[in-house]
Amino acid sequence: MSLIEELKRRNVIRMAGLYLVAAWLTVQVSSTVLPMFDAPAWVPRAIVVLLAIGFVPAMVFAWVFELTPQGVKRESEIDRTQSITPRTGRSIDRMILVGLALIIVLMGIERVWFAARTSPAALPATTAQTAGTGTPAAATAPSAASANAIAVMAFEDLSPGHDQAYFSDGMAEEILNALARIKELRVLGRSSSFQYKGKDIDPRRIGAELGVAHILDGSVRRQGDLVRIAASLISTADGVAQWTKEYNGKLADLFDLQDNCAHDIASELKIVLTRGQRPLVDKVTANPEAYALYVEAQTLVRQRFGDSLPRAIEKLDAAVRLDPSFARAWSKRAVAFAVLAQYVASDWRQNWDASEESARRALALDPNDAEANAARSYNLFSQRRYVDMVEPMRRALQIDPDNETARYWEVNELSAMGHTRDTMPPLDALMANDPENGRVIFYEAFMHWRQHDRDTLLALGRRLQALGSPWGDVAMSTYYASTGDCDSGAKPFATRQRIFGSGISVADSETVYRGICAGGAAREPAKAILIARADDQWVPTLWLEMGEPERAFDLFEHGNAGLSDAYLNWLWQPEDWSLKARTHPAFAGFAKRIGLVDYWKKYGWPDLCKPHPETSADAFVCE
Repeated sequence: MSLIEELKRRNVIRMAGLYLVAAWLTVQVSSTVLPMFDAPAWVPRAIVVLLAIGFVPAMVFAWVFELTPQGVKRESEIDRTQSITPRTGRSIDRMILVGLALIIVLMGIERVWFAARTSPAALPATTAQTAGTGTPAAATAPSAASANAIAVMAFEDLSPGHDQAYFSDGMAEEILNALARIKELRVLGRSSSFQYKGKDIDPRRIGAELGVAHILDGSVRRQGDLVRIAASLISTADGVAQWTKEYNGKLADLFDLQDNCAHDIASELKIVLTRGQRPLVDKVTANPEAYALYVEAQTLVRQRFGDSLPRAIEKLDAAVRLDPSFARAWSKRAVAFAVLAQYVASDWRQNWDASEESARRALALDPNDAEANAARSYNLFSQRRYVDMVEPMRRALQIDPDNETARYWEVNELSAMGHTRDTMPPLDALMANDPENGRVIFYEAFMHWRQHDRDTLLALGRRLQALGSPWGDVAMSTYYASTGDCDSGAKPFATRQRIFGSGISVADSETVYRGICAGGAAREPAKAILIARADDQWVPTLWLEMGEPERAFDLFEHGNAGLSDAYLNWLWQPEDWSLKARTHPAFAGFAKRIGLVDYWKKYGWPDLCKPHPETSADAFVCE
């Protein structure tokens, strides 16, 4: 008998087919599921390596052993007249067919999911009109990719200790920012590009999903004072790298390395830079160690949740100690302290002081620091100095109209003031630039919810969950409450409270949610919890949701929480409890005392309210 015939007889060839089908399914499922649990990038690669290594032992096992009714035995010990290998072979054939069927099903699911992600229906502009304008929102699905549209992927950390992930991400973001200064380029926002981190996805698919003609992929290797940046410019039309280059130097050379990379990309894309666009990277500090700390910190500040903000502040403190004249580090420190108490239990007033001091230090060094001005505006907003917050925000946007921090906080402030129509244009611009940014998607969802568009709230809530964004829990808890599905909404509501710095326990949060959602007898235990936890910064907002506006107004007015955005946004929702609050007789006095009326008289009344001068100069009515 020939070797091939013997391999067939012993079902080795069939086992090879079954192994390959099972391995393919394992890789596909793991590559989809593992990112949902934030598994490190090496885990999928390790699975592939283990499966490849396991192929030979599996084939040896299939050759040496045979399955019998009495169990697994060595093939040499079996009388061939008693062998059941033909029957086993037919079973293996059936398993292969089942595996192939699963492959077809998975491919079909992926195609459906992929189409949903890239079709206009997947984005909110197709499910609702821009509030009050009657025209579609700017956030539309990408169609034909612009020839000069590019997305910068998160760079892989190839450092010996694999402990420079934040630094690698920061390098990619710095190059992204440099490219964004090229007027002829459309550079997609960081959140949308970085969502693919650790995932092995075809560049052609990325191009279709993001609407870009090119992606910049790369890696960073840092060892002591030495840095190597490797970059590849890939065409999304065919997935082929059209340009690859390495940049080697020391930490002190980072600005030159980044600038050279950005200019090389522009040259490759046949973009002629004007004199005003050179250099593309500013040398913001003379201390390379301070800059490295800043680069790591900016990634942490973006994350917001968990311990990322305290860790970022620690790195920024170290950076400004190394270089007290590092304006950008001071402004990033101002941003971190401005939001710290919203995510981590801490003293609002101490944080405001630290943020204000940092912003002033930044502006003394660089009066044109947009982020420092934006931080000052947000601090004033949190301190309920609503009229005062306007000028520093205008200044920030005048300096840098595309600054993401300033644009996001502008949306935040306009939305909280009840200016939904004015919120939509800057929000749509943010969505168009960075359609996978969780915080931006959240605001898009809630602006549509204000227009009673529950379908978009659900669609974007699920989209946030698919991205792994905690903002998805905020959206979904609101959606479930609107449908009366209190069981489904309790868990995401408890998560909402926990991630935003509430000290109320998970069990108590779920009890509160049931009181809000179900009402009736469920309200009493919920109210008892809120009374007992009157010191928690979220309780004024929870009293609004509970339909107790007078309690909510009193506690917000006399409490120390700085949650102007998380509280005031709740006044303009479509729920009955929100309508009750803004039409309550006590609302007019409350709004006057905390400064809302002065803001509205100077900068415009909310969409849902109008002045009533027949009663008094400060009177208004809401609907």
